[in-house]
Amino acid sequence: MLDAFTVQQLLWAALVMFGAYVVRGMSGFGAGLVATPLLAFMFPMSTVVPVTGLVVFVLFILLAIRDHGLVIWRELKLLALPTLAGVVAGMLLFTTLDNRWLMSMLGCFLIAYAAYMLLVHVLGMPQLRLSERWAIPLGFAGAFADTLFGGGGGTLVVIYMHGRGMGKAEFRATVAMLWFIEMTARISGYALVGYYTTSTLALVALMLPFMLAGTWVGERITNRISQDTFSKILAAMLMLSGASLLAK
Repeated sequence: MLDAFTVQQLLWAALVMFGAYVVRGMSGFGAGLVATPLLAFMFPMSTVVPVTGLVVFVLFILLAIRDHGLVIWRELKLLALPTLAGVVAGMLLFTTLDNRWLMSMLGCFLIAYAAYMLLVHVLGMPQLRLSERWAIPLGFAGAFADTLFGGGGGTLVVIYMHGRGMGKAEFRATVAMLWFIEMTARISGYALVGYYTTSTLALVALMLPFMLAGTWVGERITNRISQDTFSKILAAMLMLSGASLLAK
């Protein structure tokens, strides 16, 4: 099963997964944006997409069980249907849209918003607050972009939740539950296309301990920092996400 991969590939995948999930454990998102381009140095995208998708799906199952008491259910209900609609739209329009143009637009927006967040916390500018009405467009657009690009769109949901003024624990729990719903739909699509071969599933199983270890380390770090520092980490991650999308 793992004979399809070299020792160098497996070591690289383990290192990347651990690092990506340290980042995710700290910020609540970003594992795919870190792992996908780095894994693409050693693996074909036909392996990278299903592996990263299934690994994070397992994590979301565990987080949904562990943190369900911290989920802000009203926000989740507002975001769930637009998110599912965005997945469906992304699958239907994948071959007809200019993905590079959309990716560049999203990247520019994320960088601009991240710069604003940093100005809020460094210069004391007023903090933007979003109403519940933003759940529909941002939930839809985030899932739509995720489906088209294999990641990146979830940062729009991060912006929405930050604009709603959530605490870091509630933020992590709610976003994990939402992305569990989204990934259920996306994993189903990957499976129908036939991405999950025996070797791919074996690689996923091998990567799970590194994902769990990275998540544990990242969350321990986050639990020791203030809400203000957490917001600055979010801003930095959004800026890196935007730059990553522009570089694709």
